[in-house]
Amino acid sequence: MNLEVIKVDASKKKPIPTDESKLGFGQMFSDHMFMMEYDAGKGWHSARIEPYHSLELDPAAMVLHYGQEAFEGLKAYRGKDDGVYLFRYQDNLGRLNNSCDRLVMPNIDIPFVSEALKKLVLLDQDWIPKSPGTSLYIRPNIVAVDPFVGVRPSNRYFFYIIVGPVGAYYPEGFNPVSIFVSDKYVRAVVGGIGASKTAGNYAASLLAQMEAKEKGFTQVLWLDAKERKYIEEVGTMNIFFKFGDEVVTSPLTGSILPGITRDSVIKLLDKWGVKVSERLFSIDDVVAAQKDGSLKEVFGTGTAAIISPVGTIHYKGTDYPVADQKTGELSQKLYDYLLGLQYGQEEDTFGWVEKIG
Repeated sequence: MNLEVIKVDASKKKPIPTDESKLGFGQMFSDHMFMMEYDAGKGWHSARIEPYHSLELDPAAMVLHYGQEAFEGLKAYRGKDDGVYLFRYQDNLGRLNNSCDRLVMPNIDIPFVSEALKKLVLLDQDWIPKSPGTSLYIRPNIVAVDPFVGVRPSNRYFFYIIVGPVGAYYPEGFNPVSIFVSDKYVRAVVGGIGASKTAGNYAASLLAQMEAKEKGFTQVLWLDAKERKYIEEVGTMNIFFKFGDEVVTSPLTGSILPGITRDSVIKLLDKWGVKVSERLFSIDDVVAAQKDGSLKEVFGTGTAAIISPVGTIHYKGTDYPVADQKTGELSQKLYDYLLGLQYGQEEDTFGWVEKIG
């Protein structure tokens, strides 16, 4: 498949933000997008990079009625020697295909899309901010567009990638956040679509997230759907707990997202000689450890926030402070190292980083 590149007319280019302290997250998008289409019996076709534009969907498009959609989130960085760097982007595209398998959607060709993604980023590289902690967010998305009202997999799909400059995901930046433990709602169940990055998972989290924010908390910590006691993940990130000298995170049982940053942290901790375990543990275990002083740190991991230290866990009407509500030593070390790696400043012994320009 050939890749056509159609550049935006110079007179229609958008103004690139100059105050990088006010970027926020997910509010601005660059001049171009990548797009291709799928038809049953024909496969993927019409691949092109073109000026950013609205999508035209039939009112009966199946994504609007049955939620057949999957997406990813990754970043490009302006780093060492003014280079442009990508971090584990092929793992993100592989995870997208895993989501597509679960949702009965066609896989993308990872080598082809990888090259298209890099060309898009380099075409709009002037949009990559340069301030520490900023980056170019990359959002691949696949949606079912067959105009049909009936429950079956679609025969037509759009796949597109949009990019835009971002700052810190949370208003707190790299400072401890407060999380609310939900024992009223559940997000996903084993055997469901919790391990897929799809719109329905996030839609299921919105009510609890809204209620948590109304009470002054940054995010929701989800418990398992069956017994409502085992730690799973936070709405926008996986989560780790340091009990004494052991770092623990929930296993991939099928109801939580297999995070790329989560996997990176596990590999880094193992390399550093830190004991790290993937096992079931309950919110009661967390509370007991906080009370006896063995809970040393809690931090979330994800592409958006990278590492997000947790300063307070709220459960059943009680606040449980963590690490004196300060950023823990391990959280800081992981954040600094991963950020340095992503900006091309740390030695990459894992082969995770690629300089593309």
